[in-house]
Amino acid sequence: MKIRIKGNSLRYRLTKSDVAKLGSEGFLEERSGFVGKTLVYAIETINGDVLSADYIGDRIVLSIPKTMVDELNNTERVGFNDLNGPVSLLIEKDFTCLDNVEEDQSDNFPNPSLNK
Repeated sequence: MKIRIKGNSLRYRLTKSDVAKLGSEGFLEERSGFVGKTLVYAIETINGDVLSADYIGDRIVLSIPKTMVDELNNTERVGFNDLNGPVSLLIEKDFTCLDNVEEDQSDNFPNPSLNK
């Protein structure tokens, strides 16, 4: 799982195993350690119908409806967004890059642009 923060936008990118784990366990969490503090970013499934996010202490939690997680797992749907709150939210499948990169991409989704 990766996050990208730019201004008032928050983007989560999920690998194949992230999407599967979110579907089976309903929760993902990663930690980035800094000197004296740790930033935690997580995703939790909820029974609601909209994406939302909270930032409390050193923890960012994106809440995603279970129906959206099921759709990510069982269809070709790439992702979901919500532009209505104070922070724009996007959660999407992480595709392999079209350029050569050193990052391990073995768990990423196949890039649909490779077939064009």
